[in-house]
Amino acid sequence: MERLNYEVLKASGYKGYVLEHAPEKVMQFGEGNFLRAFVDYFFDIANEKADWNGKVVLVQPIAMGLTELINKQEGLYTLYLRGSQNGQKVDDKRVISSVSRCVNPYGEWDKVLEFAKSDDLEIIVSNTTEAGIVHDNESAFDQVPPTSFPAKLTRVLYERFTAKKPGIVMLSCELIDNNGKELQKCVNQYIDDWKLSDDFRKWVNEENIFCSTLVDRIVPGRIRDNAEVARLNEANGYEDPLIDVGEVFGVWVIEGPDGLEDRLPFKKAGVNVMVVPDVTPYKKRKVRILNGAHTGFVLGAYLAGYDIVRDCMHDDAILGYMNKMLYEEVIPTLPLDKEDCKNFAAAVQDRFNNPFVNHELMSISLNSTSKWRARNMPTFLDYVDQMGKLPPCLTTSFAAYVAFFSNDIQGLTDKGLVCKRPKGNEYTVSDDRWVLEFYNAHKDDDEATLVHAVMTNTDMWGQDLTAVPGFEAEVVRILKQIRTEGALAAYKACL
Repeated sequence: MERLNYEVLKASGYKGYVLEHAPEKVMQFGEGNFLRAFVDYFFDIANEKADWNGKVVLVQPIAMGLTELINKQEGLYTLYLRGSQNGQKVDDKRVISSVSRCVNPYGEWDKVLEFAKSDDLEIIVSNTTEAGIVHDNESAFDQVPPTSFPAKLTRVLYERFTAKKPGIVMLSCELIDNNGKELQKCVNQYIDDWKLSDDFRKWVNEENIFCSTLVDRIVPGRIRDNAEVARLNEANGYEDPLIDVGEVFGVWVIEGPDGLEDRLPFKKAGVNVMVVPDVTPYKKRKVRILNGAHTGFVLGAYLAGYDIVRDCMHDDAILGYMNKMLYEEVIPTLPLDKEDCKNFAAAVQDRFNNPFVNHELMSISLNSTSKWRARNMPTFLDYVDQMGKLPPCLTTSFAAYVAFFSNDIQGLTDKGLVCKRPKGNEYTVSDDRWVLEFYNAHKDDDEATLVHAVMTNTDMWGQDLTAVPGFEAEVVRILKQIRTEGALAAYKACL
């Protein structure tokens, strides 16, 4: 079977959208599964729906990567978006043709710098992992290439500046707060380190737009089942080792000034990409609704005998509990459009019900103490402050957290705290060592003593939670219920 390229694709009888030739408008640092299933997908739709007529040049961020493979396929690859949408199973296939080529800067740095001077270049995108946006003192101006990503970007911008070309839009997708601002800060540090001109500094900061962005799409990436890969290749009529898989849901929130939305092609294309003056509320929406839902129900669901997120969505008690938590406790406290939040929450249910992803509850349970503090406690406190009473679902969630960490403790090992499910298997709780040592030290406490110790542990919560009126007594009551009647009974009691 022949490898995917434009000629082979035509011979395969593919009927979808394809754009073979277009100006190269984007430089993208990163060629991995996420960017190809997210950013390059949105640019591909923009070509089809908005007549953007642009191509993306990928820059391999580390020495080992996919450059040779991508160029052998002339930038083409097959993307499957899989999941549940409005309760229906979705498995969509699209051949992405927005990528023109990939460059390995560790052997072709001159090609990167040459493209930096292009009249067609408008946008630079990056996703170099959370560790990518760092200032590295070892990076030098004349390195081929400079070590860190921000140093590489500084050289790219300097090349563009000396060629007297206009500034670009920088879209940073790394998973850190204020990613665009942090990247701009690093670039300015290199300007200082390398003693570059004030004119260049002014051009960098006034003619270029560094956007912080929020990205949201689960991308499992390549298919690991060889039999499924063989079946897909046979159905497609070509071999494609670059097959990529992402969930159906995807949203990209870009923080930028007035006019940027018209400068980018996404609004006209009708894709789920928005330009906003401040990305912070949208991050709060994601953390409190999506991540908060996960942390809010999985611990009790595991004690109730479930192992996979999808299966929880088919239990009326768990689903009803999660939705009540989201719609009646989380959304009313968020400073965002309520209908927008409700639509986001509805998509969460679809995402959790993805028939293609076996998302294990125990994997979500990792570091639940810090997760509950970051994802659920702010909503809990806001609700108490705004409503003047306890939120029943989040209060139950906290009790389920305590139950999960303290259920029939067998002992503490190098791997974690060994507990036992009600009438079931042993499980190992993974968290900060001091957290596990705390629960192990309190394994013989009764409910009231344990809850008091947990709530007054300011290292865990940053405050004494017994100060919240009625919270301690209610958690003790629910913890007793979970231990005697089961977590499902506690969830049902919230409905």
